[in-house]
Amino acid sequence: MRRSHPFLRPALAAAVLSGLALPAFAHHGFGLFQLDIKREWEGTLTKMNLVNPHSYMELDVVKEDGSIQHMRCEMRAATLIRRSGWSTEMFKVGSHVKIEGNPHRDDPGACYIENFTIDNTITMNRNDQLSSGQPVDTSDRPLRLEDGQLNLNGDWAVEQLVLTVPPSGGNGSMIPKSMSPDYAAGRITLEDVQKTQPPRPRVVYTEAGQAAADAFDRSSPEDNPWYACKPTSFIRDWTADWPINQFKHYTTAEGEKVIDIIYGLYNFERRIHIGMTEHPANIEPSYAGHSIGNWEGDTLVVDTIGFTPGVLSPPTRSSEQMHIVERFTLDTETMALKREYSVTDPVYLAAPYESFDVMYLSDVPFAPATCEEMTPEFRQQQ
Repeated sequence: MRRSHPFLRPALAAAVLSGLALPAFAHHGFGLFQLDIKREWEGTLTKMNLVNPHSYMELDVVKEDGSIQHMRCEMRAATLIRRSGWSTEMFKVGSHVKIEGNPHRDDPGACYIENFTIDNTITMNRNDQLSSGQPVDTSDRPLRLEDGQLNLNGDWAVEQLVLTVPPSGGNGSMIPKSMSPDYAAGRITLEDVQKTQPPRPRVVYTEAGQAAADAFDRSSPEDNPWYACKPTSFIRDWTADWPINQFKHYTTAEGEKVIDIIYGLYNFERRIHIGMTEHPANIEPSYAGHSIGNWEGDTLVVDTIGFTPGVLSPPTRSSEQMHIVERFTLDTETMALKREYSVTDPVYLAAPYESFDVMYLSDVPFAPATCEEMTPEFRQQQ
């Protein structure tokens, strides 16, 4: 079975990414892979590591001198591969694999995959979409819970982006999946797409915030939690790299109403205490802080304090004084879950850090994904 996508081309180094204010672009780039150099490898598939933040295909390649070079080649996150409709059955150990991609600057046993062929039957681009993308059936989904509040239960995800080439050609742009056909046909422009996307938060630093941002090393696991399989903040982790996040309303054994959220990229958990009027005095600081939620009509307003110092979104740091307010609203016609947020932090921010994002019920169920950073230069720093 040969697979190809009519809107995709195997070239992403020059894809137009900077124009769209989308969560995907929080992703951490391409490390030391040499995207200006194209190479081919072929060999025997020995292992498929379906992990976040990147999956890695492993294969044994026979070199010209007859020796074996073991290769580890980077693919997209396990979460993205699942959401794209790919099957683990595609990657059978012992299969013959051909790879088109880019070498690593320092590690001859590493590469970045753009296209691959397995046993001359399956040919894929790293961004290919095999899922139908049909809307989730909500006909049996209760609109409200027994207490009358809106039902936010379920698995939620931002819309995926697809590398799409317009009629004018070029290397394409990352376009929301629902808009990809129109962009490919020339019915809409990149500017039309940009207008539909949430704006990037405006960062206004204090003097200390600017100094911390200037000193921040995005490529270091010591500064950037992303490279150490640790969370940044739930502002960023809600959307970064298209995770599937899980909401669960329930009443605890003690009779308290809560909402538990699992953030799908690295499986970090957070609890919102529903109906609590004020935060306790003895909060144990944590990544997720302490969240209380109250309904204002059909809007869930969540107030969170009690953070450990960390990273709001690279290179912006956060202090123990960070305060986050989120407002969740559900469009019951489109089943779009909108989150507006405002972040204040007197240590690092001179003005609120504000924007919004939108999630939809996921057509792929939430499933925990192992996190293992396998990119050579980041792995060495851990």
